Amino acid sequence: MTSLKAITFDLDDTLWDNSGVMARTEAGHYGWLLDGLAGWLAERDWPTLALGHDDGLQDYLERRLQLAREVPERRGDFTWLRLRALEAQLEAQGLPRSAARLWAAAAMNEFHRLRVQVTPHPEAADLLAALGRRYRLGAITNGNIHLKRHPLSGYFPVAIAAGELLTPKPDPKAFLTALERLDVAPQDAMHVGDSWEEDIVPAKQLGMHAVWISETRGTALPEGVHQIAHIKELPGVLARLNVPY
Repeated sequence: MTSLKAITFDLDDTLWDNSGVMARTEAGHYGWLLDGLAGWLAERDWPTLALGHDDGLQDYLERRLQLAREVPERRGDFTWLRLRALEAQLEAQGLPRSAARLWAAAAMNEFHRLRVQVTPHPEAADLLAALGRRYRLGAITNGNIHLKRHPLSGYFPVAIAAGELLTPKPDPKAFLTALERLDVAPQDAMHVGDSWEEDIVPAKQLGMHAVWISETRGTALPEGVHQIAHIKELPGVLARLNVPY
């Protein structure tokens, strides 16, 4: 019988479909920023920003990419990259540094408000509730979703934002940190995720059980790795391993 004491989960495209979420969040928080700034500048009779929505977003992206090259240890800390890029962009548009920092922080708060508006798969909550009665649960994500604002947050006593550790997946540090906080050895834990390179490879290298969520077929899987097409199939994997659900 397989020994299993803890299960960790990736979030985006594992517990919910993330398609379209980032595009809406990207455009939404930047549009919110431009609208708010327009009124704020008008009240002070200051010049309007030279950047429009589309060219502003493109400049914002280029600044983030440049920052990631200049500060490679922060390449996975997406909140930091966004905040610093917005501050720099607004200062370049003539805002005082204090105002640039204030508005950048406000825009990031709006980003997190929109970013958390994902819809979990219908089976996710009941599945996590059942698993949480038998196993220690954790979340490990490269994304910068503010999990504490999400309704699934209560199922994860341990939640790791890998980018904030400055070691985004597939670096093993995020997995090791989660295992330490869950107080479990790798061989007694399972990781569930949709990315082969960022989820399955590092989990397998550490000796964890791994469940790959993918519709790709015909791939020979190494021992200890299981494939499902949807999170709702996870109980079937546990049944095949002869562990409780």
